[in-house]
Amino acid sequence: MIEKTINNSIQPVKSDKTSKLILSLLFDGIGMLSYVLPIFAEVTDLVWAPISGILLMTMYRGTIGKLAGFFGFIEELVPFIDFVPTFTITWFYTYVIKGGTGQE
Repeated sequence: MIEKTINNSIQPVKSDKTSKLILSLLFDGIGMLSYVLPIFAEVTDLVWAPISGILLMTMYRGTIGKLAGFFGFIEELVPFIDFVPTFTITWFYTYVIKGGTGQE
């Protein structure tokens, strides 16, 4: 019984990679919602900027997460550049370019 519970709780690393990709696409989509409602664009960007920075630092630990969080925060605050998919770029850098290394 205990052995079955332990085996069920261990998930492969690939699942984490896939779930982070899905979350990255979702969060980038949320960041681009300000283009759908231009009247509320600045207010939504002001609210989303710190949230996206914190999420990036939480999802991608270490130096990569800190840099991505900083750039994600700035990218959401500066008008006309918040279409950049910071979460997906960070995922691509972490898992494709670096091969998943650096995640402590």
